[in-house]
Amino acid sequence: MPTRKFPGRYENLLEIGDFVRKIAEEAGFDSSQVYSVQLAVDEACTNIIEHGYGGEGRGEIVCSCDSTEEGLTIVIQDWGRQFDPDEIPDPDYDVPLEKLQSRGAGLFLMGNLMDEVDFRFDKSGGNMLTMKKRK
Repeated sequence: MPTRKFPGRYENLLEIGDFVRKIAEEAGFDSSQVYSVQLAVDEACTNIIEHGYGGEGRGEIVCSCDSTEEGLTIVIQDWGRQFDPDEIPDPDYDVPLEKLQSRGAGLFLMGNLMDEVDFRFDKSGGNMLTMKKRK
């Protein structure tokens, strides 16, 4: 399974996206599916930097991709602050734009772009986000 380690900095989001894009393309995903995977990974890594680490340069992001006949599995690992995704409400899009709260929008987006999204938290092993996209 191809794996890369990246410093947790916003400037590395493009490189992480390119890493995932190449594997998704090699797996036979069409351009729309590749974009969905890239966007979900970008959102996840942005959340790690912003919320998990509390800013840039405070930890690493490890990204692994596994391509099978069924689809693509992406595992993103970090050692930032843990959270309970069930406690993050879906955003309310029925409010005026100026009152829209962005908290939860990223999780909502990832859940809509990917077929499966699973969070695991382990104090010694770090946080693991597994996302799957079926063909």
